[in-house]
Amino acid sequence: MKEREFFYNFGRFLYNIDAFYSEFARNSGVKPNLLWVLYALNDGNKHSQKEISASWDIPKTTVNTIMGELLKDGYISLSQIKGQKRELLISLTDKGKSYANKLLNKLYALEDKVYEELSNNARIVNENLEEILNSFKKEVKK
Repeated sequence: MKEREFFYNFGRFLYNIDAFYSEFARNSGVKPNLLWVLYALNDGNKHSQKEISASWDIPKTTVNTIMGELLKDGYISLSQIKGQKRELLISLTDKGKSYANKLLNKLYALEDKVYEELSNNARIVNENLEEILNSFKKEVKK
């Protein structure tokens, strides 16, 4: 397989996988960015808005809007980061965990099923995705 064919297929599959998640979100009655923010927060760790924005490539203003809605609905709590004045840590409240799990458990089950169907060779791709992304970022900065 030549480089162009590899990246053509990579882009096509990536786009279609992203479309699956967007459709899943819409069918669940939420916007895709909300799905990704809840996905990020539902890992049991605290995250900052800046981290979520950078990790998931969601605009800071979009993350801020989503956090405001989640805070208003009682789904998240905020805590101070030691030594930081502006950046806060975000975590799901019990109500938020329940909401996230209700939304995401069906998705997690689908992901588990797909993952089990993958061959070991396909699973290795996951280990290389970060390397591909970092290589692109490095080349763009040149």
